[in-house]
Amino acid sequence: MLFLSTYINKIDKKGRVSVPASFRSSLSQQNFPGIIAYSSFINPCLEACGINRIEVLNQTIDSLDPYSEARDAFATTILGGCIQLAFDSEGRVSLPDNLIASANLEDQACFVGKGATFDIWHPKAFEE
Repeated sequence: MLFLSTYINKIDKKGRVSVPASFRSSLSQQNFPGIIAYSSFINPCLEACGINRIEVLNQTIDSLDPYSEARDAFATTILGGCIQLAFDSEGRVSLPDNLIASANLEDQACFVGKGATFDIWHPKAFEE
């Protein structure tokens, strides 16, 4: 799976945004018909991926010492912050208010492909 390019899509008043068709095409081969999204730890945006990527991260977490603080922190930070967002019949996802607020999104979302993952930015913040 590979997410490439940059797209700007409209966010409606209910928080729904269309995921770019090329991204949906990559995601269609997975067990969960949607995206996994979470607040970025380093940028004022959302990070997103497919369920397969989260399963790989979970395997990495499982390989750590089950009683270590590092494992617990990693699992809590990564897995605890993830939200599964299913596609509707039009290829949109409904962004929860807390994710919209964490990325300062308004009426548009800028999808930025980053290979195995993608970001969702406020267009002006990404431009800067």
